[in-house]
Amino acid sequence: MVAAGVVTNAGAQTVNGSIGKGTAARGKATRATVVLSMPGGLHANSNRPGSEYAIPTTVRASGNGIRIGAVSKNRKFSFSENVINVYDGRTSFGFNVTVPANFKGDTVRVNVAVKYQACNDEVCYPPKTKQITLTAKVI
Repeated sequence: MVAAGVVTNAGAQTVNGSIGKGTAARGKATRATVVLSMPGGLHANSNRPGSEYAIPTTVRASGNGIRIGAVSKNRKFSFSENVINVYDGRTSFGFNVTVPANFKGDTVRVNVAVKYQACNDEVCYPPKTKQITLTAKVI
């Protein structure tokens, strides 16, 4: 019965985020944040896990007519002789969104894909990619 609970939690990760406080100024950079939330008992490998077998977490952001800046814990497990870099709980990824001064439109949209592999202390589940769209009013 315990294994069934672990499997249920394997799909309980969430991805959400925002651009600034909901607005982005023309001609300026605004900070955007994406948050990967892992329920208790689960973790995802970091973007540099330190193991050749671990699938890294990646965050890719894109948008039309805007510029996206670069998206930027150690733990020992019983199955590994070395420390593996992981994300657990809530992990924030930040990046800048620059809206050009001549941007046409009143809303900016940023498409974000977060690819990760959820694991517990004993097993890793198949990798997933969650996609979200962040929006902000252009002022």
